[in-house]
Amino acid sequence: MSIKVGDKIPSVTLTQMTADGPKPVSTDELFTGKKVVLFAVPGAFTPLCSGQHLPGYVKLADQFKAKGVASIVCVSVNDAFVMGAWGKDQQVGDKVLLAADGNAEFAKAVGLDMDGSGFGMGPRSQRYALIADNGVVTHVGVEEGRTFEASKAETILAAL
Repeated sequence: MSIKVGDKIPSVTLTQMTADGPKPVSTDELFTGKKVVLFAVPGAFTPLCSGQHLPGYVKLADQFKAKGVASIVCVSVNDAFVMGAWGKDQQVGDKVLLAADGNAEFAKAVGLDMDGSGFGMGPRSQRYALIADNGVVTHVGVEEGRTFEASKAETILAAL
């Protein structure tokens, strides 16, 4: 069963690339006491993720902050080194926190993991976005199939 409005964000450790190397970061640390937008992508450097999904959030980051969002988190089933390289490639800066879910633990915990073996990708996350206030989900948009509407930045911004 996938996460829904009213659910608490599960306590999972993700990894963030820093100037000093990979650093563990807990979802409790990311979500407690603040409003957070999290979006998940099937993979860094994939066409839709790099061409539209991440750039949309980077472009609108200031508008999210103006609506009281403390941070925007992008999670993907990749390692921290890939997420760090993707952030540099996409010139993310501090607008979006890129979090690696290397073993798909978060994707499984929220019930939004998928099997990408048919595409040579193994376990992955579905494409979705959510809004959480103090760790409690207030909005969730999961893409159906290969659509891109429910989780794009403009849709989530309008839901705030």
